[in-house]
Amino acid sequence: MADVRLSQLIAPPFFELHEDVRRMRHSEYWLKGGRGSCKSTFVSVEIALGLLSDPDANAVIYRKVADTLRDSVYAQMLWTLDRLDAADAWQRRLCPMEIVRRDTGQRILFRGADDPQKSKGLKLQKGAFRYLWFEELSEFDGMDAIRTIKASVIRGKGGAPGGAATFYTYNPPMSARSWVNQEALLTPQGRLVHHSDYRNVPRDWLGDAFIAEAEALRDMNERAWRHMYLGEVTGTGGEVFGNLHLRPVRPEEWQGLPTYAGLDFGFAADPDAFVRCAYDRKRRRLYLVDEFAATGLLPDALAGAVRRLAHSDVVTCDSAEPRSIALLRQKGLRVTAARKGPDSVEHGMKWLQTRSAIIIDTVRCPLAAREFSRYEYDRDRSGGVLPRYPDHDNHAIDAVRYAMESVSSLQTGIVPR
Repeated sequence: MADVRLSQLIAPPFFELHEDVRRMRHSEYWLKGGRGSCKSTFVSVEIALGLLSDPDANAVIYRKVADTLRDSVYAQMLWTLDRLDAADAWQRRLCPMEIVRRDTGQRILFRGADDPQKSKGLKLQKGAFRYLWFEELSEFDGMDAIRTIKASVIRGKGGAPGGAATFYTYNPPMSARSWVNQEALLTPQGRLVHHSDYRNVPRDWLGDAFIAEAEALRDMNERAWRHMYLGEVTGTGGEVFGNLHLRPVRPEEWQGLPTYAGLDFGFAADPDAFVRCAYDRKRRRLYLVDEFAATGLLPDALAGAVRRLAHSDVVTCDSAEPRSIALLRQKGLRVTAARKGPDSVEHGMKWLQTRSAIIIDTVRCPLAAREFSRYEYDRDRSGGVLPRYPDHDNHAIDAVRYAMESVSSLQTGIVPR
């Protein structure tokens, strides 16, 4: 391989990520962003560099539909090998679609996920799969299909001895309800989520025509531009909370602010849901900083969980369960009943909607992040939005309403009846 400057192949938003991949600090890399963000180029470079430096490494690259492989990821890998001055060392094949290194026999396989079970037939004569790439992830049917493929390719004898990296690249769908947007909110050990867009890519890489097209859309339809070119989850128009910010939250962002706690009692399969909040009155910012949710908890276990997270806060609870409130009081907890009434839900929801920001810690509050981002108004039979809040999948939302009841009723001048 000739001496090539990586800065000529990797865009600035990926410089730190390159070092992370080189050291294999994570096993999953979720790369989301808009058009022109260079995320797919970055992954192709990382795979090529990894295979060129490790003669036992192999890769397999997936699209949902096999017919889309040749003009996308196959062409992308050939382009990358050429830019690395390594194309002559690799043999191209179309049936089966693969690129094979002539001296080592290493393989880059390209497969469609039309039937995830077919991945069980992947065989290597040498080495192991060190890299797995799912391009246009949002086109896949869901994580079950992804897990089926990964179980066949990486686990057991399929995985490289030193570990394997899985890349996921996609433009986030518009709706927060999309499975891929929901999955990206989760933070299991070994996963890193990265976001990029075209604005930090060298202009000459994209060309004047691309920039002009993006700017024209921004001027004509900013929401469409934010979705298509910035890779933002802009919603479908039925979202209840348009003021959400979902990200890890540093403790210093909210420490020193007054804190509030709320508890929604579960019933049958519904969980007990506790949320702790911090509120910046001056900036009208609400932080969700801790939670727990569990089903079937006995009073002692529930009291212990609340005590660990509530600290010295008074916990405002669902008033529909006076017996549960009494049991928590007997355990020495500072609890009070929410003052429900005919208008309490609407007033509490309106208060939440009119905060400048609801900032949810996606690491410590995954249930709240999921519920708030997916919560949409009811719709009529033709799909029209109804001015009505659905009463399901809202356990953490209710806990937050209860927690902030004293503040919301004071600021709106409303005392729930």
